[in-house]
Amino acid sequence: MRSSTPNKATPCTRTHQIGALVLVTTTFFLTRLFDQTLSPPCSELYSSASHPTSLSSISFHPFSWPDLGYGSHLNLKIYVYDENEVDGLKDLMYGRDGNISPDACIKGQWGTQVKIHKLLLKSKFRTMNKEEADLFFVPAYAKCVRMMGGLNDKEINQTYVKVLSQMPYFRLSGGRNHIFVFPSGAGAHLFKSWATYMNRSIILTPEGDRTDKRDTSAFNTWKDIIIPGNVDDGMTRGGATLVQPLPLSRRKYLANFLGRAQGKIGRLQLIELAKKHPDKLESPELKLSGPDKLGRKEYFEHLRNAKFCLAPRGESSWTLRFYESFLFVGLSLSLSLYLSLSLSLSLSLFYSYVATQSILNNSDKQECVPVVLSDQVELPFQNVVDYTQISIKWPSTRIGPQLLEYLESIPDEEIENMIARGRLVRCLWAYAPESEPCSAINGVLWELQRKVRHFQQSAQTFWLHNRTVVNRDLVPFSHWKPPMPLP
Repeated sequence: MRSSTPNKATPCTRTHQIGALVLVTTTFFLTRLFDQTLSPPCSELYSSASHPTSLSSISFHPFSWPDLGYGSHLNLKIYVYDENEVDGLKDLMYGRDGNISPDACIKGQWGTQVKIHKLLLKSKFRTMNKEEADLFFVPAYAKCVRMMGGLNDKEINQTYVKVLSQMPYFRLSGGRNHIFVFPSGAGAHLFKSWATYMNRSIILTPEGDRTDKRDTSAFNTWKDIIIPGNVDDGMTRGGATLVQPLPLSRRKYLANFLGRAQGKIGRLQLIELAKKHPDKLESPELKLSGPDKLGRKEYFEHLRNAKFCLAPRGESSWTLRFYESFLFVGLSLSLSLYLSLSLSLSLSLFYSYVATQSILNNSDKQECVPVVLSDQVELPFQNVVDYTQISIKWPSTRIGPQLLEYLESIPDEEIENMIARGRLVRCLWAYAPESEPCSAINGVLWELQRKVRHFQQSAQTFWLHNRTVVNRDLVPFSHWKPPMPLP
């Protein structure tokens, strides 16, 4: 016989809330532990010709930066020019009217120009003493400034020349120990007179070879450094994901290409190929504005639904799609959202939610394998990463059914292995602080160390028997006064 007294719901007490927080914290750390424990051995990342690795002062988890021409530890001193120190530098950072914000420039494809500057300002390798500096970093957000109307091409060119003429140490070395970031497909061509004034300087760029409509490459393998393109910070943070990866068996497409055609042959070929094979290749017409614009979440929902992510060249040889292929599971659900759920949901629903997140984060955690369709592309940190282990590069002249047949022939097991290996190195694409065990800025610092020279010279510097450095008029370096003539 049923009791007439209604059942009372168990109240959510302070003890329950504390228990929920403990469960969230425990789940988080266990998730991280399982991810690290189940990762394949780091030795798979290196080619058979690689030398044994050695521990360095900055350790890259789960691998250590190898002793391949780098040395055993970082020992750098980098001077970062202040925006008020050099006449004209603020114009290259904020525009002629000074109304362009770094926060606006840190987003999008060219954000590395701001991120690298901010990270170096906080770096333990930064020095405030020019005399002891190994390298000099010149901050400039010229690409962003140009795109936002802060300076035109002629003004950018004139301002760079003005800035360089205010730098005695640039004159002293001929620019060999000065670092510039040019993060767009135009590379250093953004500064039209780069070949005259900056042809010996260290250029950080994602653009490795020739850009469209340029007869001369602004990239030199021996002095310049390829850096990862800038991806959204939300893609590189830990935590649960708003867009959960799908296991390979549940993915609808063999491959996809998500991007504008831009009149480029390779991209147009992919769009036509998708029309002929809609069951294998997805290439939707992207709406970049208006009510049908593809949002970030929707973009990654498309991206996760294919085993292979095609990365053809666009205006230049590099493309962000290569990096996004490794990182699209990184859309973070913050811990604060966890906590708010713990306080608003019933305990049973919350426990169920946490358990579900734990399962999703530790099983079937698959990204997609990038397929590079850009013959001239250069990729970062090739001293460390063997890209044959984590990606495919296919001739852009063979975009057609043959490409789909080849991709279809690859077993799921091999795809999963490539994805797992890629997961080990994708931290190198994230512009996180150097205190992180693995980040793009640490990779850049190791590469910069290889560029350090104990002796610098230029065609405009001379030295005497007592090691005094002088100019052509025999004026000692300590008495050089800006502006100085440039080559």
